[in-house]
Amino acid sequence: MTSLHRWSWRAWLAVSWLLAAGGCVTPALAAPTELHGRWFAITDAGLREPVERLAPTGGRFEYRAELRVVQDGTYVLDFKNSSVIGRFRHRLADDHGRLVAELAGGLQSAEPNPFFLRHGRELSLAAGHYQLVSELDSPFFLAQPEPYLDTLAHYRQAIKPGNALVLLCLGVFIGLGVYYASLALYRRRLADAMYACFIAGNLLYNGTALLVAGELFDLRWFYLISVPILFSNVAYVVFVMALLQIRRASSPWLHGAGRALIGLLTAFIALAALRPHWSLELDRIGVGLFLVFGLAAGVRCVWRGDKLARLYLAANLGFFVSGFAAISLIGLAGVYTSYVEHLGLVAVTIEVLLLALVLSYQFGLLQKASQSALARAEHHLHLARTDVLTGLPNRYALELALGSLPPQGSLTFVDIDGLKHYNDRFGHSRGDQLLRDFATTLSRRLGTTATLHRLGGDEFAATSHHGALEQVERMVAESVVSLQRGGYEDCGASCGSVRVHECSDSEQLKHLADTRMYEHKRRRRVRDHAA
Repeated sequence: MTSLHRWSWRAWLAVSWLLAAGGCVTPALAAPTELHGRWFAITDAGLREPVERLAPTGGRFEYRAELRVVQDGTYVLDFKNSSVIGRFRHRLADDHGRLVAELAGGLQSAEPNPFFLRHGRELSLAAGHYQLVSELDSPFFLAQPEPYLDTLAHYRQAIKPGNALVLLCLGVFIGLGVYYASLALYRRRLADAMYACFIAGNLLYNGTALLVAGELFDLRWFYLISVPILFSNVAYVVFVMALLQIRRASSPWLHGAGRALIGLLTAFIALAALRPHWSLELDRIGVGLFLVFGLAAGVRCVWRGDKLARLYLAANLGFFVSGFAAISLIGLAGVYTSYVEHLGLVAVTIEVLLLALVLSYQFGLLQKASQSALARAEHHLHLARTDVLTGLPNRYALELALGSLPPQGSLTFVDIDGLKHYNDRFGHSRGDQLLRDFATTLSRRLGTTATLHRLGGDEFAATSHHGALEQVERMVAESVVSLQRGGYEDCGASCGSVRVHECSDSEQLKHLADTRMYEHKRRRRVRDHAA
């Protein structure tokens, strides 16, 4: 948990530096000009009423300010703090009241943006004093937009880090979203599916709020900024409950709180349909609630000793701080080309990356458990197919082997003579040793020519894919001689061999091999009796 938390702080510092770089002053160029004006709310009757801040639930507002241009040049007029603006219109007049420029745009506007992912509008100005009137009309506001003026050269450089950050983070969302959606389809796990939904909601929200959807796909539906988050909030709570396995039996109060929160967030979706201007405010409340729930669930599960919960809690702590900052800030002092939306994007990206590590850790645990179960199953299967005394494949393994023998293959039954003699005279331990020594000796001689099986008692069988009947029977005889020289003078063996193509099925194959083995044993006894 410590290393994961350290990594999150390093990532946060790196991205914070990138954000600061986007809003800092390029040494060789002039700094942006911060305007000091006043905001007015435009009533339905067309009246202008002074206000300190814009209403987060939207409306029509007007900003009035004076600005002074010290030298002729090309400038850019843009908003700082936020890009979530439905429509805007700038009117710039000189000291004599003549209209110098009229510029329009916004997320709901079809006006093309001259700068990628920005509301900036270019204009040429001579040195002098000007009056600026900016009118905004938006269903809601994420933060307080503030007009400012910058030189064209500085502006072009200043917006690059923020734009690069947007594309990088959205690329992370797309990659991880597709990956975990695929995992959800393949593994049928609720945590993967809800995590993919959470990423998708944030992808739509950030892609729209930061102008990517409008620039690249001409999507102008303003509520893509708020509606997807309403659903992703629900998905996140379900994800946490699935990831941390919050069940009614193990955590009744936490399970009940989660279900109640899911119900409340679902009600927010219905409420947003009735009051769309409030949808972003409902998003803020929902994010705050699921952050608190996630933190409480993580602490509770860590207290119970859940190792996975430790990693989740470390991932959630960074998001908890930065997430609350993103939903509560109304502006970024001294920063021009980085928005509150960028802060929220970074917070979610860090959360998404760290949660991906948590899910990868969980996936690793599941894989280890699966491998362990597979190893146990393979071990049990090996035991089921292996003779305990000799270590050879057993009768069950022989049945499987017979099914894979080709027509030219062969089966040889072997019966050891003298086992009863050694059991009766020296005890069963001596008889068992005879069986083990015979199995070892014959298996070594057979090598890859044939596979030896023990059927039980003093009976063995050898299968050969190449039909090496003569070689198998010769090696049986050589093994017997080797055992006789090694202290088993009364040991002998009888064989019966048959080729696969001689029989119609495995039962007939075994029967014929058994018959020929006993015929061989009978002939040996007659020969030994005659001698």
